[in-house]
Amino acid sequence: MAQDPKSSDAITINQTSAVVLIVDDDELVRTSLDSLVRSAGYRSLVYASAGELLESRLPETACCLITDIRLPRLSGLDLQRELTRRGERLPVIFMTGHGDIPMSVRAMKAGAVDFLPKPFRDQDLLDAICVALELDAGNRKAADQLAEYRARFALLTSREHQVLTLVASGLLNKQAAAELGLSEITIKLHRGHAMRKMGARTLAQAVRMLESIERGAMPG
Repeated sequence: MAQDPKSSDAITINQTSAVVLIVDDDELVRTSLDSLVRSAGYRSLVYASAGELLESRLPETACCLITDIRLPRLSGLDLQRELTRRGERLPVIFMTGHGDIPMSVRAMKAGAVDFLPKPFRDQDLLDAICVALELDAGNRKAADQLAEYRARFALLTSREHQVLTLVASGLLNKQAAAELGLSEITIKLHRGHAMRKMGARTLAQAVRMLESIERGAMPG
C-alpha cells in the first residue's frame, strides 16, 4: 500500500524526474506502456530485451522496472536476479500472459512489488508504479543518509571512536574512563566532540547512528 501523503514519513515523488523502465519484446506492448506511463506524468525508458537494459546506464533517480516475466533469452526473473547481483535493487513489477501461482510466488519472493496477469487494468499498473517509485525513493533517501552517517563517523579520531562506542554500549562515563585509563572529564570531552561530529543531539540518536552503520542499513 502506498504511503499516506499526509504522513510526515511519506516520500514525495517528483514525477518529472522519476523514471519507469519498461522491458518487453512486443513492440505494441512497449508502445502502449510507454504511452500510459507518460500520460501519468512519469518519464520512461523502453527496452526490447533484458540484455538491452543491462547494457544501459540506469537513472540516478527514483525509478522502477516493469517487465514481462517471459522474455527471449533472459527472462524477467533472470533480469531481476542479474540486477540484484550488480547491486541494483530496483523495485520490479512483473506482468505475464502465462503466469501461474508458482511463478508469481517466485517473483514475489525475489522482491517483486507486484505481479500483474495480462490483461490488467491501467489503473492497477499505475497504482503499482506509484508504490514502486515510493519504495525506491525511500531506499535512495535511506542510502544517502547512511552514507552521510559513515562520512561523519570517519571524522572521529580513534579515541573519540573508542569513547563513543563504549558509552553507546551502555557504560557510564566513569566506567568508560576506567576501561581506557582516562579521567572522567577527558571521557566527557571526547564524547562531546564525537557527538558534535556525528551531528547527534542525544546519546540515543548517536546509538542509532552507530547501529545503523554496523548493520549497513537505516534504522526502522
